Amino acid sequence: MEPLPPDQGSAVSRNPAEWFAEEVHQHEPSLKAYLRGSFPSVRDVDDLVHDSYIRLLRQKAAAPVQSAKAFLFTVARHLALDRLRSARRSPVHSVSDISEINVHDERANVTEAVSKNEKIRLLLDAIDSLPSRCRQVVVLRKLKLRSQKDVAAELGISEKGVEIQLSRGIIKCRKFFQKQGIHTFFDDEF
Repeated sequence: MEPLPPDQGSAVSRNPAEWFAEEVHQHEPSLKAYLRGSFPSVRDVDDLVHDSYIRLLRQKAAAPVQSAKAFLFTVARHLALDRLRSARRSPVHSVSDISEINVHDERANVTEAVSKNEKIRLLLDAIDSLPSRCRQVVVLRKLKLRSQKDVAAELGISEKGVEIQLSRGIIKCRKFFQKQGIHTFFDDEF
């Protein structure tokens, strides 16, 4: 029987937690620095690192990983690029704090203003939950008030495709509201 190379032999004798601590977790500070430096517009680096860990652990369960560090950095780079591509395709930007939205409301009734802000937050959550293409169509048609023809041309799909995606988006938004216990949304319905 041929002896295992030093790093593989030690990996066999260690439990997964020890392997993770010694071979993977030690790279977290440099991985975060790399991601922040290379992809400054990616918002949540911690999520990318976590997702990279998951992919690494899945790969290790399927087959040996020669270099945990190289695999980790490669996966993190691919995930960051995927997020950037996704953000570029989607015209909707998530808002983590409703106070970031500049809504001017001159009504004196605070209850109405709070209710409207809550509805806006729910609407953003509903739209954000839609599949990418559906979300793009809903935002362009309903929020940006673009014509069906313009949306079709911009997205490279047929006008019928825009109509179908818009219909699906509205249905999914209504179902989202119903799951929240809301059966009527705005006076003129979404």
